[in-house]
Amino acid sequence: MLRTLRSAIRFRRFRLGTTTRRLERAANIADLRLMAKRRLPGGVFDYIDGAAEDERTLARSMSAFADHEFVPRVLRDVSNVDPSSTLLGTPLAFPFVLAPTGFTRIAHSEGELAVARAAARAELPYSLSTLGTRSIEEVAATTAGRKWFQVYVWRDRGLVKEMVGRAAEAGYEAIMPTVDLATFGRRERDVRRGFELPPQLGLDTIVDGIRNPGWTLDFLRGGPIRFANVATAESSGTRDGTDAINLAAYANEQLDPSLCWDDIEWFRDFWDGPIVVKGIQSVADARIAADLGVDAICLSNHGGRQLEGSPAPVSLVAPVAQEVQGRCEIICDGGIRRGSDILKAVALGATATMGGRAYLFGLGAAGERGVDTALGFLRAELVRAMALNGLTSFDDVGPHIVAPVS
Repeated sequence: MLRTLRSAIRFRRFRLGTTTRRLERAANIADLRLMAKRRLPGGVFDYIDGAAEDERTLARSMSAFADHEFVPRVLRDVSNVDPSSTLLGTPLAFPFVLAPTGFTRIAHSEGELAVARAAARAELPYSLSTLGTRSIEEVAATTAGRKWFQVYVWRDRGLVKEMVGRAAEAGYEAIMPTVDLATFGRRERDVRRGFELPPQLGLDTIVDGIRNPGWTLDFLRGGPIRFANVATAESSGTRDGTDAINLAAYANEQLDPSLCWDDIEWFRDFWDGPIVVKGIQSVADARIAADLGVDAICLSNHGGRQLEGSPAPVSLVAPVAQEVQGRCEIICDGGIRRGSDILKAVALGATATMGGRAYLFGLGAAGERGVDTALGFLRAELVRAMALNGLTSFDDVGPHIVAPVS
């Protein structure tokens, strides 16, 4: 009987670290999401996971990848698959950019620093949000990896110009003006939880923290949360940055509904590097951006967190690629949960993809190692999808490898 068992069973090696054991039970991004849901207080998880109104746009951003199926080729030598590519003239380990996310330290005390370090190890660009909880300089000091700065074009243009100048001095390679935030979308999970900015905490929040002691201890040890880029700006006046609540109110006041295409051209007066316009959601606006000579456009619905009913980014890739005809690069941002999603987006005409929740689930589940795990899943799945399609590099990838599902 023992010989029979030995022939069919291999006992799992015991791991001493709880984080290692936890991550070994994960098989994909969806598993990391469930782990994050168990570790984080409900309001924190919903802030990361939720979207605007009925959340149909978020769901559609993910499900739209299933509108195309692969056209696999077989009997090809795929013993050496290379998933690397280029973006803005610089190599990528695989075509993925870590998207900017605000309030990141709410998932783990290391926040943006942990994500930036993981991105550098994976040889991928990391995008720091204007509303990041670590400053431009802190992130630059923690990693020499590729860094972009995401810019909200606020009413206070002097503050915007100052932050962009700081990014240039700190070695950030690109700026990413985000243009889909004339006003905040209504994220109803946050409303129910009292997790709007500024948060409104009640007894249920305290109980939730007690139920999640690992997160609570990490949060309390991490020090006060602030919107570091605004707090450390010389032109921020009396805002000393120690109060995230007051800075959140300030950010609400700074949203500028008068934002227009002239503001995108304004950046050329003081920024010499690439400009990536994030928040393009139509072929018409993609054409305008290309006509202005921006280096790349990011097809994005803000993770479904702004306009309910906006298009799934991957559904725009092919028509936008047809319209711009290579005049600017295209990044597909939204709904990426699998390496095969990355392959489909590039096949349809994207230069690269971008995602935030995929790595935030990892950060919430297990901190920096969780981000490593999430990026590892995406890369491994991409390599596997390429091999099973008979592809050895992105030189072989094009519209011919996918077909609409009939």
